[in-house]
Amino acid sequence: MIKTHPLEWLDSLILQTFDPKNTTSSSISESTLSLTSENIAKESQKIQIQLKNEVFSLRKKRQIRLLIRKYHSTLIFLLDNVIENRKNIIFNAPNLSTSIDTIISALEELLSYIEIRFATYLSLDERVPITYLIVSRNELHLKLEKLQRKKWQNEIHQNIMESVISVLYQLIQSNRGYKITYRQILYQKELFKSIDDFDESEKSVDIYTSLDELLIRLNFNAQVYITCLINRIVSNLDMQTTLTDRMSKLLFIFKEFRQLYSNESIMFEPSQQNIKSVLHNWFKHEVAYLEREIELNASSRIGVQTKHIDATVALDNKIECILSTDQMGLILRATDESRILKARSMSQIFKTIVPYLSTPFKKDLSYQSVRSKSYNAEERDKEIAIQTLEKIIKKIKSY
Repeated sequence: MIKTHPLEWLDSLILQTFDPKNTTSSSISESTLSLTSENIAKESQKIQIQLKNEVFSLRKKRQIRLLIRKYHSTLIFLLDNVIENRKNIIFNAPNLSTSIDTIISALEELLSYIEIRFATYLSLDERVPITYLIVSRNELHLKLEKLQRKKWQNEIHQNIMESVISVLYQLIQSNRGYKITYRQILYQKELFKSIDDFDESEKSVDIYTSLDELLIRLNFNAQVYITCLINRIVSNLDMQTTLTDRMSKLLFIFKEFRQLYSNESIMFEPSQQNIKSVLHNWFKHEVAYLEREIELNASSRIGVQTKHIDATVALDNKIECILSTDQMGLILRATDESRILKARSMSQIFKTIVPYLSTPFKKDLSYQSVRSKSYNAEERDKEIAIQTLEKIIKKIKSY
């Protein structure tokens, strides 16, 4: 009975009767195929009625959701199988081909019924059936052709769109069909709608154009576009004549970037990081590199005599500390980040204080080494640093 297994008849028809490995498939009589085509339509109606009755018999949303998703995933599985079976040469015969088309239409009708009637119970992360994907890609291809013909007034916009179009063409031609989800299809539709509605005359924010703002908002995290944006930023930085100017410009561009909104609940490529995360990490590494370059450049301008005097003064005024360099680094870093000590940068704090410190085992300490160790301290070093600070607190309370 349908009640025990509503899709049993269709399941048997697709996986057994119309299985190309089944030697009897090619010898099915005309009358049997005609009767089968009639029964497919009836069976489709019976399944819709059965599903509706089952849904109304349930009271909990969780139960209904599980039921709908079970039907939906099973129908996708059957549709994929019948599409695959159809590729076999034995189904080129007109009578068999017509029956296969009837089955495909029935399955698509059932999927459409579920997706329209019970859309709220479906997961957007469900894989789309192959026929749905084919239709979607055909639509995408037509929109891409239209987009490719569009002329952009802004040269940067033209370059951006060339990158976006190349990525989308690769998507159409890729073999990832069986991994595409409804969420990705909806994202692609939203992307095209947003580009269609895009007003090129909108004011841009310095290096980021209004089209950049749109793509960042939509979390268009394709590597090709991210590389395009980074190259544009680097070209802008290369126009600066000094390291200080370059740092100033980089920090300004970074500040503007952090103020841009990105919807991290959606994304173009689910297997990649959010675009804000990728670019934020890039900015952090660039700032750290430039900071180091500026420090080295400043150090190289100091005369040998001045270096000698500073070294002598530091050597004569060293204070021995019982903490290790890892523990010192933790405390100095904490004073900077908690704003107890204020300086132009964290490096300035380490550079100013560390030369006047020593440990029982080492007289001369490198401020760069102490600073880097503050980021990689072990749990034991953290515990000792905390105990030391608690010891200071206890002493202050005793005064």
